[in-house]
Amino acid sequence: MKISIQINASPYQYQAADTAWHFIEAAIASGHDIYRVFFYHDGIFNACRDSRPPSDERDIVKRWTALQAEKGVDLVVCVSSAQRRGLLEKTVAHKVSGYENALADGFRIAGLGLLMEAVIESDRHVTFGA
Repeated sequence: MKISIQINASPYQYQAADTAWHFIEAAIASGHDIYRVFFYHDGIFNACRDSRPPSDERDIVKRWTALQAEKGVDLVVCVSSAQRRGLLEKTVAHKVSGYENALADGFRIAGLGLLMEAVIESDRHVTFGA
């Protein structure tokens, strides 16, 4: 089965990002394909390069980066949600004198068209977070 995922919640306020990550790991282990993970609303905070949780806590941003590097999962951050929250794509950040290295490795910024494509191309679309 081809599955797309949408994450709407920040990584440390709710359990949604952790649950999504475990769901994806289990789905891949069961032979399913993850078409795309789309980070929307406060879910964009899963892609912040400078997130630094204490050493005795899980690092969800590193988990996502590793998932992309090891399994090739497409991690897409909503451009509108990101801009509203100050997470700017490198070229936009350069134009407005913003922070150019905000996006963690393995993520890319794009529009809602990629969310719609994921929903259409997938057998199932699962949303985590309000």
